[in-house]
Amino acid sequence: MTESLDYLTAHSDDLLADLERFVTRETPSTDPSALAGFAAFLATYATTIADGMAALVPASGGPHVRVVWGDPERAAPILLLGHFDTVWDVGTLATMPFRVASGAAYGPGTFDMKAGLVQGFWAVRAYREALGGDRPVVFFCNSDEEIGSASSRPHFEADARRAAAVLVLEPSHHGALKTARKGTGEFHLAVRGRASHAGTAPEDGISAIDELARQILDLRALADAHLAHGTTINVGTVSGGTRTNVGAAEARADIDVRVATLAEADHITAAITGLRAHHPEARLEIAGGVNRPPMERTLGTVRLFERARALAANLGFAVDEVMVGGGSDGNFCSALGVPVLDGLGAVGDGAHALDEHIIVAEMPRRAALVASLLAALGDDL
Repeated sequence: MTESLDYLTAHSDDLLADLERFVTRETPSTDPSALAGFAAFLATYATTIADGMAALVPASGGPHVRVVWGDPERAAPILLLGHFDTVWDVGTLATMPFRVASGAAYGPGTFDMKAGLVQGFWAVRAYREALGGDRPVVFFCNSDEEIGSASSRPHFEADARRAAAVLVLEPSHHGALKTARKGTGEFHLAVRGRASHAGTAPEDGISAIDELARQILDLRALADAHLAHGTTINVGTVSGGTRTNVGAAEARADIDVRVATLAEADHITAAITGLRAHHPEARLEIAGGVNRPPMERTLGTVRLFERARALAANLGFAVDEVMVGGGSDGNFCSALGVPVLDGLGAVGDGAHALDEHIIVAEMPRRAALVASLLAALGDDL
């Protein structure tokens, strides 16, 4: 399947030019106007450049874009998944412009994950034009992945349920493909105590801060007990009290949780929601939960990876596999029982950081790998 690499190498300049077009259209997750503008651009691009049937999927925060090649009713499609929202505000380009230097392309959203989108579209072109593939392909590009995928999730899950496999164009991990991701959760702990004068009547109060401190130690003990299972629990923010001379009536903590398996997600959720106050008159209020299930390393995912590794070797490079702590929309699809392979996008570094960049020479190679996977899966599934 080296024809795909030959085709994409010949179009290397086009891939880079498209990346510049994508990156110079800023798309923060919380800017509906910017997202709508990019969605319209992407739908036109997908139709005119990539020869797909594109449709906007309405959402209050900014529309998503669904692109289809072939007839999904004829055979179970292969689902490509990616997002075009970024963590960067409009105006970031003024201080962090798109630029190419020493073989790397820099700019907000290059690595996470506009290069992956470009590579995905060009992979489909190579699959259809260079490899002659005709299996149905759906590419769902959402506008809210960075903030939890609340509005897009029902749509891409519906596509995933009909798909034979899901290929996620999120960035690689230093070149490695992602065969497992931790599930992510957020809990909010509020402590209600009773205020009192700290100097004249401390015994009349119930310090919510004291109680919260004890709860944090309990959470640390829980994290230590489950560290071997890949679980992490991080108390990321705390607040409470009103004045130094007042016993605190209220205190709060926000807690990040990462879990490797669905069973561990259930266990940790039960443990956190089951926390009990140390002081008999203090009250705990606990909200939140695991909002992205873990993407476990299933047999289906392993088979996808092994096929990708063999295809990469045929294309002249090696790929490894890795489990990462961050989640993606691949987590949701994997929880449905569909084979998922993640990290098929850009090779680079600096996600969400000022040095965000991708390695330009890897763009055609990684796109060729996706095209080859589409062809191989089209024959096998």
